[in-house]
Amino acid sequence: MQISYNKLWKLLIDKNMKKKDLRIAANLSPSLITKLGNNESVTVETLLRICEALNCNIGDVVDVVSGVEDK
Repeated sequence: MQISYNKLWKLLIDKNMKKKDLRIAANLSPSLITKLGNNESVTVETLLRICEALNCNIGDVVDVVSGVEDK
């Protein structure tokens, strides 16, 4: 299984925000934004900070994509 943050990027578009705006609002490092962009795992704490900044739930920003072979 793999993680997808496509919902997060769509939510940013809907809120007329850029990745830099999210980084500042959620107090994220540039490397965390890169991890999100590469659909890599991040901590639940990071996801909660994003959700707090965007006033949403975790399910609004992340999806688990099945059908992809585990490494």
